[in-house]
Amino acid sequence: MNGSAAELGALSVYPTADGSFSLHSDHFGEAFHNSAGALNEARAKFVQPAELQRFTNGSGLRVLDVCLGLGYNTAAVLEALPRADLQVQWFGLELDRRPLEQALEQESFQSLWSAPVLAKLEAIRDHGGWREPNSWQEPNSQGVQLWGDARSMLREIPEPVRFDLVLLDAFSPQRCPELWSEEFLGALARRLATQGRLLTYSRSAAVRASLKRAGLSLYSLLPAPGEREGWSSGTLATPADSGCPPNGPGWRPLSAMEWEHLQTRAAVPFRDPQGNATAEDILERRRFEQEQCGYEATNAWQRRWRRDSPS
Repeated sequence: MNGSAAELGALSVYPTADGSFSLHSDHFGEAFHNSAGALNEARAKFVQPAELQRFTNGSGLRVLDVCLGLGYNTAAVLEALPRADLQVQWFGLELDRRPLEQALEQESFQSLWSAPVLAKLEAIRDHGGWREPNSWQEPNSQGVQLWGDARSMLREIPEPVRFDLVLLDAFSPQRCPELWSEEFLGALARRLATQGRLLTYSRSAAVRASLKRAGLSLYSLLPAPGEREGWSSGTLATPADSGCPPNGPGWRPLSAMEWEHLQTRAAVPFRDPQGNATAEDILERRRFEQEQCGYEATNAWQRRWRRDSPS
């Protein structure tokens, strides 16, 4: 995950139920992963719904990891590639180098990955990425890590690049609204390839409504193994003409409850028109807009669905 212009503060070890190593950020007051398991979350919410077997025809795979963090999502995707010779073009955005550095110091983390994947993570740490233009096994495989505020670093990626996968794993919208704003999400949506998929653990109505206004179709992710069953477990967003089926490995259509969530005050977006506002300013602006809007109160939506749900 990634903050904006703020440090992540002190980082402490956070064990997860599947035995995989994670961290907790003192500044954001949140862990990098849910308690069910860092590895389970990466595989269920980023690898499975990516359907990597789609990329077997030699067209290559372009990945944007928004908030590299400890590296789980990128590593899990690289580990699951359907072909060893698949051409990969990867970009990572991250503010703080320490999570990846601390992860790579853990033997339990290192043991999760094959030697080629581990070498890429180490190259990101040590050299800001990798490039293997002359490798027979990985022709033109390239990774570029951009350290800094993801809002400005996104603009450093060449404009023509369109991504097959955008892995969005920032801290929660209330803690890090800078990376869930209408403007930032719109910029990510514009970077998607025709059949690209944006994947995130977030089920926020504000996030989903912004992605919908950006022209993307929305789907609901299924829970990761060990994760408590809830009304939603994350979001897949893809261009409306992408041909994505309504049901697939790891996702389903949004329920009536989820669609109605987008008509409540929770759906008022986080706004950051200039791309440089502080978290406090973004949250205050949203609070004011929520007070002025005519949407249903979110707690009324919750009570209504709780009442109508079978006991």
